[in-house]
Amino acid sequence: MPKISQKGIAMPASPIRKLTPYAEKAKKEGKKVYHLNIGQPDIETPANMLQAIKDIDFKVWAYTASEGTASYRKKLAEYYNQLNYQITPEQIIVTTGGSEAINIILMTCLNPGDEVIIPEPFYANYNGFACQTGVIVKPILSYIENGFALPPISEFEKLITEKTKAIFICNPNNPTGYLYSLKELEALKTLALKYDLYLFSDEAYREFCYDGKSFESPMHLSGLEENVIVLDTVSKRYSACGARLGCIITKNQKVLDAALKFAQARLSPGLVEQIAGEAAVDTPKSYFEQVNAEYTSRRDLLVKSLNEMDGVFCPNPGGAFYVVASLPIDDADTFCQWTLESFDYENQTVMMAPATGFYSTAGAGKNQVRMAYVLKTEDLKKAMICLEKALKAYPGRVTPTQITETLHNL
Repeated sequence: MPKISQKGIAMPASPIRKLTPYAEKAKKEGKKVYHLNIGQPDIETPANMLQAIKDIDFKVWAYTASEGTASYRKKLAEYYNQLNYQITPEQIIVTTGGSEAINIILMTCLNPGDEVIIPEPFYANYNGFACQTGVIVKPILSYIENGFALPPISEFEKLITEKTKAIFICNPNNPTGYLYSLKELEALKTLALKYDLYLFSDEAYREFCYDGKSFESPMHLSGLEENVIVLDTVSKRYSACGARLGCIITKNQKVLDAALKFAQARLSPGLVEQIAGEAAVDTPKSYFEQVNAEYTSRRDLLVKSLNEMDGVFCPNPGGAFYVVASLPIDDADTFCQWTLESFDYENQTVMMAPATGFYSTAGAGKNQVRMAYVLKTEDLKKAMICLEKALKAYPGRVTPTQITETLHNL
């Protein structure tokens, strides 16, 4: 029998999706499953974005330019310049989702064997993209006790070698919801300039900042123009995950020239998606005000409910729509599978993502789960009741002392 590649063997499974078969089985058994495992918003996509698709009247569904249509890139530049990024349409490459943007930029900026430092926990698919491109992820632990704040710069410096080529952040963070401050970004700027590193900034959740906090981007920092590369997507901003439309933004012309060659190799991003994306830029401010109010309400409910449970701790995130919580359990992977396979409360159960998949450090996140507050408040309340009942019934429940001992052994 022909063999698959070593890369195929090494490619990690998604912690967000790997429990799907158990959820489907639970549904077939008649259970109601509350999906907190995946960041698929239930917020309606802006009407003007959907209307643009309905109004399409082209006769030939043609290729677009590899870098994206001129009209869409012009519209995107207007959007980013309202955020003070000070870019031109020529400094944008449109991609097939944010995932392709990350893949292209890793191939453009790093060689196989080069290292990228990423604060963890981080978006699980970064591990997959690194596997595909041969890049080595060097994780640096952030801790739930201080809300997953950026680790001290001295800890970053301990990881830097001659193979280190980049630092990668997600702001606001997936999976923790942590929102980086301007002071933290300034510290990363100093590090990037000192060691001549790229600073990759995944800004998929830019629009979702709470409690009056403002979003800051490395694009706002002067003197870092050749180092910063922003990776973005319409998926979360416009509740349009199925559009598969993202982009790369940088003022580094050499990076743009090289990245375009990878973009040419995959031909072009979708035409219909760009038509919708162009219309989406005109989404009224009131849409985001309503969305943020809704997510704030959901966050407050989720965090309060979790922290009221015996043995549970959940920091209050400043952005995105995720939380990472520590639970009084022996193993998050086992627990999350158990809630689907062996547990229900009034024929209901909850699906979560084990946090181990968002770490590269062995043993980290073993008692943590990520939850996405993408359900309406009534469903979130029911999901929290299910979780509290599950924690009381779970045979692998542990004491706070046992959790502390595990953390100290990392």
